[in-house]
Order: sequence, then C-alpha cells, then structure tokens
Amino acid sequence: MKLKDLLIAGIIAFAIAYSTRAIAQKSPIEKVWYDQKKTCKVQIYKGADGKYYGKTIWLSENIDKKTGKPYTDKENPDENQRNKPLIGLVLLQGFEQDPQDKNVFTGGSVYDPDNGKTYCGKIVFKGNSLDMRGYLCSFSVFGRSEEWSLAEE
Repeated sequence: MKLKDLLIAGIIAFAIAYSTRAIAQKSPIEKVWYDQKKTCKVQIYKGADGKYYGKTIWLSENIDKKTGKPYTDKENPDENQRNKPLIGLVLLQGFEQDPQDKNVFTGGSVYDPDNGKTYCGKIVFKGNSLDMRGYLCSFSVFGRSEEWSLAEE
C-alpha cells in the first residue's frame, strides 16, 4: 500500500509542477494594451493554434452620435461584416514569437477598421509598451508605427 501512495503522490506532484510551468510560460504580450491615442483597449491572447491575436475590448467612444448605436466595422470590404460592432473585433491575427528574439512577434496581420484594410505586422515587446508596426506586405518601408502602452497592472 505504501508504494501505491508514493506513486499517487508522485503523480500529483508532477501534475502540479507541470501546470505551474505552463502558467509561468504565458507570453508577456498576453495582456490588455491601450492604443497610442488611448482611445481603444486591445486584449492580446494566444489562440488554440499557438499564435497571438488581439481583439478590441473597450473604446473611449463606443456610441455613434449620429445613430445612437455602437460603432460598427463600416469600412470593412466585406459588406456582410459592416454591421459587426467594433467591440470584440479581432484586429491582430496570427502573430508568432520569433525563436531568436522572444520579444519580437511577426508573421501576423493588422486590421485597421478606420479604412477597412489589412496589413502585415510586427510587434516588439518593450516591458510596459509594445512597438506596433503595420505595413504593406510587399513593401515593409511603407507603413505606420505606434507605441501601445500597458492598460493593466
């Protein structure tokens, strides 16, 4: 019986150590961030595919004064998507952590709801801020950069 108890204790200890290790490996970008103007909060999370995504969770002005309704993705090139609210809209898609530099995330896309266009993107983690860059996929020199700040502590 003692061997069985020891075996069970060992399995439990392994499970606790493994789950603690998995929690500790959460990426530092998996937080809530303000955009540069602090008019929007984006929650960055890891998807089931292991890539990183970001969705809008807060807007400083969520109600369109003309319509009295929440702002929607009215510039989306897909007419079927234009009635989707901006809250909950996925702006960042498919970013992967660079194996050589754990602070760099590339290979993803950035959607700009102001013009309905999608760009290639790069995220650089810098502690309490992110350097965000969206650019034309064929010409990385043509793009825009912003510094996002941590919205949660």
